[in-house]
Amino acid sequence: MGIQLFTPRYEVEECLEEIRECLEKGWTGLGFKTVEFEEQWKKYTGFPFAHFLNSATIGLNLAVEILKEEYQWQDGDEIITTPLTFISTNHAIARAGMKAAFADIDDTLCLNPDSVRERITEKTRAVIFVGIGGNIGRYAEIVKLCKEKGLKLILDAAHMAGTRVNGEIPGREADVVVYSFQAVKNLPTADSGMICFKNGKFDEIVRKKAWLGINKDTYTRSTNSGNYKWKYDVEYVGEKAHGNSVIASIGIVQLRYLDRDNAYRRQIASWYRERLAKYADKIGLVRIPSECSSSTHLFQILVENRDEVILQLNAAGIYPGVHYADNTQYRMYDYAQGTCPHAEYVSDHVLSLPMHLYLTFEDVQFIADEVIKIVVGSV
Repeated sequence: MGIQLFTPRYEVEECLEEIRECLEKGWTGLGFKTVEFEEQWKKYTGFPFAHFLNSATIGLNLAVEILKEEYQWQDGDEIITTPLTFISTNHAIARAGMKAAFADIDDTLCLNPDSVRERITEKTRAVIFVGIGGNIGRYAEIVKLCKEKGLKLILDAAHMAGTRVNGEIPGREADVVVYSFQAVKNLPTADSGMICFKNGKFDEIVRKKAWLGINKDTYTRSTNSGNYKWKYDVEYVGEKAHGNSVIASIGIVQLRYLDRDNAYRRQIASWYRERLAKYADKIGLVRIPSECSSSTHLFQILVENRDEVILQLNAAGIYPGVHYADNTQYRMYDYAQGTCPHAEYVSDHVLSLPMHLYLTFEDVQFIADEVIKIVVGSV
């Protein structure tokens, strides 16, 4: 199979033990393990609220939708965002009837605060900050700018499970944080996510909206004095967006090992950096701020002739990836083409090298040496 970009590793026996409890108790849906996972996630992050969902994508959709409704934003109002992200980020804006206003990125591949400031208009309502690869970039400056301008802040933390800044999980300063626990993420499940609002009222709303707008979920109704309370009200046109107890069982186990696993990811990244550092004139390395202990979901480099490099790495049995295409290249966002030159450059040159827990020191040396041979010409 060669060396894949991502190969998730599960604590299989512990996961099966947690899932077995769900099956034996006959409760595999919302509640039971989802509640336990939410409580453990709040303890881990220090956030006051967390709701388990079936994907980070639906979490982003609900985050924008709820903020728009509660703050009475209008169709056509703008949210400043990055063009270098998975499309879910910017679809969440479009789905809410708002406009993605694209700002450029910096050498961390995260939003450049100077570009964000330039994009603020009378229609700007919020900023979405994406911690690409687990990087924190200049997030603190974005937080300060949002406070200064009275803008709401959405933290797309899809890659950031376990990222810390000066020892703390970032996000308490954001209005809402959305995590991904999709199959290849640092905390892998089959697919799921977590939405963490700062405002308790919004947490109550998202729990209803994620359960078709119903104001009492089945688990709550079944655990009320031991009697099933069948009556409920429907307050919103909601989604079937909640997570289930089987998937939460996997998340509960994987969370126990998240910090351990992230530490090994950082070790892999340090091996890459040590081997590639002296070729910095030909192989660009993404800057990680010194205060950031990144989750290191990705290890990205910048090279010329990126697509040819991929083909040659494939021939050597190495299968890298690209994160991401500049979203303004897509038809529905092409109104912003040419407005983010650094993101456009990165989109054409960025390469994600294999990053997963099965990689050994020897694997990393082999991958790095192949990159050097292809890009530089010799090791």
